[in-house]
Amino acid sequence: MDTQQTLLEVSHLSVAFGDHRVVDDISYTLRRGATLGIVGESGSGKSISSLALMGLLPSQATVEGHAWLYDDDPFLRTDLLALSEQQQQSFRGRRISMVFQEPMTSLNPYQRCGSQVAEMMRAGVPHHIAGDNSDPIGEEAAASGTQQHRSTVREKVIDLFREVLLPRPEKIFDSYPHELSGGQKQRVMIAMALINHPDIIIADEPTTALDVTVQKTILELLKSLQQRHGISVIFISHDLGVIGQVADDIMVMYRGRVVEQGPAATLLHHPQEPYTRGLLACRPPLDRRPHRLPTVEEFLEAESGKREVESDEWKVESGKREVGSEERRKIIEVRNLDVTYTLKKNLFGRPLQTLKGVDDVSLDIYEGETLGLVGESGCGKSTLGRAILSLIKPSGGTVLYRGIPLSSLSRRQMRALRPKLQIIFQDPYSSLNPRLTIGQAIEEPLRVHKVESGKRKVNSGEDDIVDEKLDLNTKQSDRERVLELMEQVGLSGDWYDRYPHELSGGQRQRVCIARALILRPELVICDESVSALDVSVQAQVLNLLNDLKERYHYTYLFITHDLSVVHYMADRIVVMQKGKLVESGTPDELFHNPRTAYTRSLIDAIPRII
Repeated sequence: MDTQQTLLEVSHLSVAFGDHRVVDDISYTLRRGATLGIVGESGSGKSISSLALMGLLPSQATVEGHAWLYDDDPFLRTDLLALSEQQQQSFRGRRISMVFQEPMTSLNPYQRCGSQVAEMMRAGVPHHIAGDNSDPIGEEAAASGTQQHRSTVREKVIDLFREVLLPRPEKIFDSYPHELSGGQKQRVMIAMALINHPDIIIADEPTTALDVTVQKTILELLKSLQQRHGISVIFISHDLGVIGQVADDIMVMYRGRVVEQGPAATLLHHPQEPYTRGLLACRPPLDRRPHRLPTVEEFLEAESGKREVESDEWKVESGKREVGSEERRKIIEVRNLDVTYTLKKNLFGRPLQTLKGVDDVSLDIYEGETLGLVGESGCGKSTLGRAILSLIKPSGGTVLYRGIPLSSLSRRQMRALRPKLQIIFQDPYSSLNPRLTIGQAIEEPLRVHKVESGKRKVNSGEDDIVDEKLDLNTKQSDRERVLELMEQVGLSGDWYDRYPHELSGGQRQRVCIARALILRPELVICDESVSALDVSVQAQVLNLLNDLKERYHYTYLFITHDLSVVHYMADRIVVMQKGKLVESGTPDELFHNPRTAYTRSLIDAIPRII
């Protein structure tokens, strides 16, 4: 080992909670000024191993091994795992910092953003980068620590906000976290990690829930700051496409162990292990539209001889997935839809400042198709989806379900129509009642909508404007229906009496899918329903949605910011920007011949393995 180049040497690191070992004998080195990418599915031990380096694991965790952090003198080193809590505090934030995945839960909602970053600077004497004469905090901060004047601290934090490319840094200094976008909050977290010039930054899934354009900006920012300050980075992600954009070396983890590691170019283009090949293959490709996505489990089972994986079974011609809309009946017609939010009112309650979340939108959704709705966060995608379902009251325009204007229906009539119009939300955990078991959560819509009769009507005056038949076997008990659907979505019937916290993210999302489909709806709105999932779990859920669509002839409005996913899923795509629809077409048309600069920017921001 070259100690001149090595900054961190992790040797035989293991972490256990009781008898359960979650990190099992891993070893790696981090070179000075380099980026090590750690990749794997949720539960593989990526974050736990890094939290161990920071001394942030709970007291019941048992940690073994060594993590040698080298000084400028290669003969001086410190074992981070052997430090006391008080000693850890002298390293944490100054020699090693962390950018967490979810900035909203990492930032104090009651404290202004600038104050939170300044607090990190006042915590103690910052570590000074050797040979860096452009230290923005300087010797004054190192000498006086908490005695700096507030104006000086403010200036230094604002300068750092400017360096991480935050717009209007003076205003953001005085803003609360909820007033910032996701990308801006993540930049604040990066500034907080940088404020004391650490040698190492651990970036734990820092771009998972961000738009592809914001993700690209954050990745470029991290690379720029790394080169400018000579920082070493440990970048944790479940997506090898993202890792391929930033990493010099890659380590792949599976169930607490290191499966494969090596230089990024070698590992990405010549993976040796079936698990690594599976992670690469389950990402939706951009050069073709397969009928099914391969999964990691299929690659592992193929390696063990339990099944044979043939790539031909996934390949189909693009035209087979495209839908001739003119041959199908319209389920939803949206005409000149507006949704306006009031931002500020006067003393008499009249609006002084408004924002159009949806601006004069018109579109059609046809039977049996998947319509993709794509755009950046804040463009109005989710607002449009909720307005179509009448979960948000439009301020103008019309939504028609099979020719029936939904605004003309009474509350009773709209409630009777709900079984045919369902939604799957982005966050499965917050969508489920933690006090209900999985079986009870899926069964709840059956009780709420009282479907035992098998029929329901929506009355308007003398005529029945909707006469819908719920395609359910009324001889079945509710429990039998739930167990049957659980099996169809890949959930074991043994989990009927389990609670949401006992399931993984992918399993909870399957519960939400089952709950939305228990009434056999005609239209299902998938609102960023796979955005927070691992690429391997995402492939399973996307395959499941397509299987159920083919079996029951569902119609999907698939809302996402991920163009690679919508390219795979959708028959048609509409692009939304600042509340307006700016472009539409088939996936091949949009990807090969985008007409607007906005669509081209979204496509260019998709992570690709070069």
